[in-house]
Amino acid sequence: MKVAAIQMVSGISLDANLSEALRLLRLAAAAGAELAVLPEYFCFMGARDEDKLVIAETLGLGRVQDFLSDTARDLRMTLVGGTLPLATDDPAHAANASLVYDARGQRLSRYDKIHLFRYDNGRERYDESAVLTAGTAPTHFELLDQAGQAWRIGQSVCYDLRFAELYRALAADVLLVPAAFTHTTGSAHWEVLLRARAIENQAYVIASAQGGLHENGRRTWGHSMVIDPWGQVLAMHAEGPGVVIAELDAARLRQVREQLPSLQHRVLA
Repeated sequence: MKVAAIQMVSGISLDANLSEALRLLRLAAAAGAELAVLPEYFCFMGARDEDKLVIAETLGLGRVQDFLSDTARDLRMTLVGGTLPLATDDPAHAANASLVYDARGQRLSRYDKIHLFRYDNGRERYDESAVLTAGTAPTHFELLDQAGQAWRIGQSVCYDLRFAELYRALAADVLLVPAAFTHTTGSAHWEVLLRARAIENQAYVIASAQGGLHENGRRTWGHSMVIDPWGQVLAMHAEGPGVVIAELDAARLRQVREQLPSLQHRVLA
């Protein structure tokens, strides 16, 4: 199955972000991608964290959800909508939700980011819990590719990457990591964490990132990539908008799991 990790440098204009996402997704479709993954906050990187609340949509209603559904149907691909803010019962908080649409434009899955990022090194400060409500449920979906191969796809978002127990619970063939890692943390930890999650779970990893200097002054690390179950980086795009294309091979997945059956050797739950 051919897949695409979409890298963006999203800004404060919803129109511009959706237009850029469509351009990149069309490139992915032209390359034959059956599954495409947009980055975290693909539709909006506001001037302030609170700006997410202004564009938060109700599940099943809204321009961003319509865009994802229509694009998945028009391009005939399974589309993972990075994340977008969805309204909660608390008007001061939104869910950071990753929605998946199939090639008919039907919603397959919703995952709300469980682990909320907080960081303060004296120069950079972030606290997602100020405006976001954490999810609680590990989430996966099943995907049948054009060759008839079934894949179990596990969902995660950005800061989730640091919590290995989530990926064990997902027990997936493919792990999705749409993200907006800061330049500081990404340069130190992004690739090593992604490769560790691939190796320890013997799974493919599709990591789609924000990557560049944003209008709001934030700088993200980028380096979107696809990694195989042995921890090999199959393809990568360092900085700026781009499309990472790679082939997922079910036979390779089986080979890795058979030659080193570490998933069968687990002792501690």
